[in-house]
This record gives sequence, structure tokens and C-alpha cells, in this order.
Amino acid sequence: MGRTDEESRVSFDAQCDLAAVVYGAHDDPDRLISGFAADLRRSGRRPVGVVQLGRSCRGENPRLGVVMLPDGEVVPLAPDDEAHAPGCRLDPDRLAGLAMRLAAAIGDGADLVIINRFGRSEADGKGLIDLIPQALDADIPVLIAVPEQRFAAWIRFSEGMNVRLDCRREALDRWWLTVTGPSRRCSGAETFCEFAK
Repeated sequence: MGRTDEESRVSFDAQCDLAAVVYGAHDDPDRLISGFAADLRRSGRRPVGVVQLGRSCRGENPRLGVVMLPDGEVVPLAPDDEAHAPGCRLDPDRLAGLAMRLAAAIGDGADLVIINRFGRSEADGKGLIDLIPQALDADIPVLIAVPEQRFAAWIRFSEGMNVRLDCRREALDRWWLTVTGPSRRCSGAETFCEFAK
């Protein structure tokens, strides 16, 4: 599905410290972001946040949770009584506890904040969404995975103040160079935003 002219305009004419990896049904944003975060840690950077573990509670190996960064702790997000039930839901108490832990970790300092999804909870103003302004207020770049079908809602939430990345490593690497290089904002022709148009 292609972007409309309006979506392209607002997602590339804004500051670059907030980036959305937009993915489709055949993409694997979790593997992409997990590998990116691992490389950042190896290079001495401190990514903080969560990477999704599993996409649902269905299937032979049902699991719905996240891997916390930087320590790698696995945190289940489904209630215990639904961990293996079809169509399980997120546990709001676990999600709230996770948000508090991540807020504290961001307060301790980070080079990047990773949010696993702009999901239903986040679209409703819940979940981990409050971590985004906290990170940006601290001048920490934010990376979030956004499903294609929620990209219009994401644009409304972010008021266009983000950059859209394809679900590919080279897109992530180019974006990261712009937010860690001498030009921290999308303000000139040599920035990622101009490059990506």
C-alpha cells in the first residue's frame, strides 16, 4: 500500500528524532529492531525500551511479551490465565508496570528509546505512548514499529512530526546516522529527510 501525498509530506518534512518503522504482513520488524539494538549495544550505545516477542497468543508456541532493553529480560504481557488461550488480551496492570520501569530507565539516560508497537492501546492513548514525549523532551531519539494499517492513526498522534522508515536495515542505519551526526534535526538538504523524499 502506497503513501498518500499528504502522508509523505508530513512524515518527511518534520524533525527526525522520532522514527516509525512501518511494516506489512510479510515484514519482521521485531527481528530488524532487535538486531539493530544489539549492534548499538556492541558499539557502546545504550538503547532503552522493548522489542516485541511474538505477534499473538495463537499457534504452536503462543507467547505475547516483550524483551526489555538493555538487560534482555523477557516480560509477558498476557494475563497468566490467558497465556495459551486463543485471542488473549494484554494485561493492563503488566503494561502499566512495564511503562513505569521504562520511564525510570529513560530517566537514567539512553541513546535511543525503542517502543515495540503503535498498537491498539497506544492508538487509544494508553500503553507505552507516554514514553515518547518523555524521551523527546530529554532529547533522546525514539524508534517505534507501526503496522501499515495504523499509519494514518500514527500520523494523527505524532502530528506529522516523525520520519517514516521502510522495514529494512539500511533505512534504520541511514536514519541513525542523521540523529547521531552533526545535523540532529531535519533542517538542511543533507539530512535524512531530504535524502528520503
